[in-house]
Amino acid sequence: MKMDRRRFLQTGAVLGAAAAAGCMDGDAGSGDEAAPAAEAAVEPLYRISLAEWSYFRELFGEGGREALREGTFGEVLGSDPRSLYGGELDHLDFPARARGLGIEAVEYVNTFFFDRARDEEYLADLKSRCDGEGVTSLLIMCDAEGDIGAPDAAARTQTVENHHKWVEAAAFLGCHSVRVNAASAGSFEEQQKLAADGLRQLCEYADGYGIDVLVENHGGISSNGEWLAGTLAMVDHPRIGSLPDFGNFRVSYEPEEWYDRYKGVTELMPFARAVSAKSYDFDEAGDETTIDYEQMMRIVLDAGYRGWVGIEFEGPMAADDGIVRTKELLERLRDDLAPEYV
Repeated sequence: MKMDRRRFLQTGAVLGAAAAAGCMDGDAGSGDEAAPAAEAAVEPLYRISLAEWSYFRELFGEGGREALREGTFGEVLGSDPRSLYGGELDHLDFPARARGLGIEAVEYVNTFFFDRARDEEYLADLKSRCDGEGVTSLLIMCDAEGDIGAPDAAARTQTVENHHKWVEAAAFLGCHSVRVNAASAGSFEEQQKLAADGLRQLCEYADGYGIDVLVENHGGISSNGEWLAGTLAMVDHPRIGSLPDFGNFRVSYEPEEWYDRYKGVTELMPFARAVSAKSYDFDEAGDETTIDYEQMMRIVLDAGYRGWVGIEFEGPMAADDGIVRTKELLERLRDDLAPEYV
């Protein structure tokens, strides 16, 4: 019932804004005074959000950084998640940090509040801070909850159930989606069927909360754009979608194999309900040195996408510097491309 009420309020706000715009047009008549109102109503090609992973070095304390170095992160996360934190930045302060950089929407990562998914007091604090900063919560990226395409049916169901709490937390915070991983095992076709089954189960649960289920290209076979696009089509549920990431196209380490990033994003964009603008480093002109951002944003816009584009900086420079450089690049491209796409 709470979700239905939230949808009602959101719909009312949109209709109210449309009605207000109509009144303004009526008052302005056919004269030149209508021009400013029309210009103000033009939506940007896309809006810019911030993924929490951009601050992973600051969010993890020494325990977290050591676990990442030694490959024990998953084990520690399952037994004592709070021992991983204690860095310079606290998860609850992330919305304010984003707002300080002029970013008004955020994308959380569940590993930074892994044992808090059903802690209503904690979530209420986070939501209050977002409201106070004027920051919108968009989605929760979910990791370390099992393989949603596990060959064993019981393990697959358990993974789906592990994600239930994040769907609930996303609804509580006002997000539109959770992002999950499509890990599986077996042949190309077998993994598609297994992952599609797990994803469909989760979509059916999430439908009761008004939450979408997005899958990111996130290593392994999920970084094969053809495989993931086919899997999403196989799910055949209105809640399923993709979160194309510009950088996560390593299919395997040994042997090292990469999927063409531009082909992969093109294949995933028809399903996109969010976009992850991965960045690593920049040249003197402000362009990303690994990814052709203009080509990527043309792929995004050519697909008809006009939603949030989330910065996810992973480079060696200070997080705030890398985030700002990525934001400036996205803003420049938005201005440059607007005449072609508006």
